[in-house]
Amino acid sequence: MRGIVLSAAIAAVCLPLCAGDDKKDSVNPQEIIQKFAAKEAEFREARNNYTYRQSVKLEELDGGGNPTGGKWELIEDVIFTPEGKRMEKVVYAPVQNLHQIILTPSDEQDLRDVQPFVLTTADIGDYNIDYIGREKVDEVGCYTFSVKPKKLAQGKRYFEGQIWVDDRDLQIVKTYGKGVGRRQGDDQYPRFETYREQVDGKYWFPTYTHADDTLHFKNQSVRIRETVKYQDYKHYEGKSTIRYGEVVEDKKDTTPPPKKK
Repeated sequence: MRGIVLSAAIAAVCLPLCAGDDKKDSVNPQEIIQKFAAKEAEFREARNNYTYRQSVKLEELDGGGNPTGGKWELIEDVIFTPEGKRMEKVVYAPVQNLHQIILTPSDEQDLRDVQPFVLTTADIGDYNIDYIGREKVDEVGCYTFSVKPKKLAQGKRYFEGQIWVDDRDLQIVKTYGKGVGRRQGDDQYPRFETYREQVDGKYWFPTYTHADDTLHFKNQSVRIRETVKYQDYKHYEGKSTIRYGEVVEDKKDTTPPPKKK
């Protein structure tokens, strides 16, 4: 990428469980990994049967965090055709106005596949996954793991960072990290944070991604801020589609709940 990868970082504040609740010694990390990867595979299939709106706003900032005028916006609806084919319909896409960075196919791939990261049974063989401990994310008890790709295949993007897995539903509820791949030129990839919410009573869906990071290129450093919202999840009612959960009510505000300090 010759600019940025849609991502960056605001490290979230997680509250560790008190010492009396630390069950690290009784945890079987490999068993948890196998179980949550199976649930993630089920979730991925379920999400493929939902429509939703994805809105992206990317801004170039000065050192103090103020917009400098360069920005990119995109609003797309993920929908189904009358024939039942899943597609992306552009709703809003003004002319790109970035001055200091250039978006590449890797940026787009990170936006679609890495930021709403899903780690399934088929994927875990590509990663080193290490158990860190137990934490709470906004009062949700979680197992925390570090995730790093074992090797980088040509043309493929991976996630590197940490994931928080709900200790009851065994699904990812938060990710913090960045997209990685085989380096191309002076491409830089900022860190991002993605939250999920349980919107159908069964699965945790990505609803909010935030990035705020400085990208250090060879000749300059550029600070960027990106916000992605995934809204209005609805179950597709096509005749040939398997039903996962109930129809989801529209959500007007997908900003994650405030974090406890």
